[in-house]
Amino acid sequence: MKLEIELVPDSCWYSNLRSILSAAQWDAVRREAYARANGACMICGAKVRRLEAHERWEYDEENAVQRLKDVVAVCHACHEVIHIGRTSLLGGEERACAHFMKVNDCGYADYRKALKEANEAHRRRNRIAEWKLDLSYLKKFL
Repeated sequence: MKLEIELVPDSCWYSNLRSILSAAQWDAVRREAYARANGACMICGAKVRRLEAHERWEYDEENAVQRLKDVVAVCHACHEVIHIGRTSLLGGEERACAHFMKVNDCGYADYRKALKEANEAHRRRNRIAEWKLDLSYLKKFL
């Protein structure tokens, strides 16, 4: 799937690069992603006027390490799918589901399967009380 649902463990909510880095550092990180994107969503390819920076994380559940692997530039519609939990709370799940199916050229059953798998990973990762952060990705910016 080109577009995936990424549910962050509850203990990591509201802890993002914007809250960790200075404004100047965050601007450097997100602008680098925007430059790589060249005006198009790095997931669906849509040309948009406003891109959003999305942090991509990997989780080593055995060692409780949350590692930043990339920051990508995405359109708002893809970002809504990625953060479907928040999107659902705001009443946008139907719209996000349609975008997921369009981008991935799949049906509703595929969406439900992806959502189920994301929720299972989320539940599993929530068993870890505290994640260690690996921000080595940022070395090129600092």
